[in-house]
Amino acid sequence: RGLKVFGPSAAAAQIEASKAFAKSLMRRWQIPTAEFEAFDDSSDAISYVRRSSGRVVVKADGLAAGKGVVVARTAAEATAAVADFMVRRVHGPAGARVVIEECLDGREASVLALVCGERVWPLVPAQDYKRAGDGDNGPNTGGMGAIAPAPLPDGLMGQVIDQILEPVAAAMAREGRPYTGVLYAGIMVTWDGPKVLEFNCRFGDPEAQVILPLLQGSFADVLLDVVDGRTPALRWSTGAAACVVLASGGYPGHYRTGFPIAGLEQVPQDVRVFHAGTAVADARLVTAGGRVLNAVGLGPTLEGAVSRTYAGVAHISFDGMQYRSDIGRGVHTVRHAELASAPGGTE
Repeated sequence: RGLKVFGPSAAAAQIEASKAFAKSLMRRWQIPTAEFEAFDDSSDAISYVRRSSGRVVVKADGLAAGKGVVVARTAAEATAAVADFMVRRVHGPAGARVVIEECLDGREASVLALVCGERVWPLVPAQDYKRAGDGDNGPNTGGMGAIAPAPLPDGLMGQVIDQILEPVAAAMAREGRPYTGVLYAGIMVTWDGPKVLEFNCRFGDPEAQVILPLLQGSFADVLLDVVDGRTPALRWSTGAAACVVLASGGYPGHYRTGFPIAGLEQVPQDVRVFHAGTAVADARLVTAGGRVLNAVGLGPTLEGAVSRTYAGVAHISFDGMQYRSDIGRGVHTVRHAELASAPGGTE
């Protein structure tokens, strides 16, 4: 129909839709990632877990709303995850196949890029907070907050571009799956460099909430330039952004909805509130999902952005509201020497 489309084809979107596909692609093209094996049979997967000498991560192959990952501390936890995914099918068909990989130690970062074929234009790096509780404790979630720009080690962005983003774009094009759109690379910064945790075919949530407010100029013009194969004019604010997710009590497990949301009209104008799991019932705004609202503040420094964001959060309330109190706090640029003692995690 002559429409310009910013986004990958179904074939290219396999890089997110199937973790086994993405991991195999990286293995073929020597893109740094954790060692792994993929399994279609639960007995084979459990046998592999029992033979593994270190900690492992169990991932549902398909899309599971950001919850199809278990960072197992023991073989028993990994075995239980395999049973949940492959036997009990807690995530439906997404868990029919699993990927089991080594657990990487380091610090996580999210690097997003605009891609057209083999051309790549990186965006401001972000850091998201996947665990439900302060101090990166609790279960994985879809994301409880984010900051941008992420304070990456010196030279790391160049490594990510040279070793990950450009090679994967070239690999997709050369395997007949040319990619157009946003490519999200979830990265673990390890002692021997960045390694890929996952790829997504979209802006991350909540990474988009901290990246896009820093972009100056027309976002639509940027997307049109990419679709047409032109170098987009990416101009960034010199400040920082912080996002705090307000979630329903019990999330990411069982939670109730339908609770009235109060205080939005009192949030200062310099804090943006993006709606996620909300609805209108009986002329009132109520909760309607696990992650309900995103409060986003900007500032000349990360500390200022974080302070502004939490000042806005203080005005908002609903029954059972939970959020992390440590988003962007105590953040500093990670040096490679520090990574050996960093808590492990993935996705």
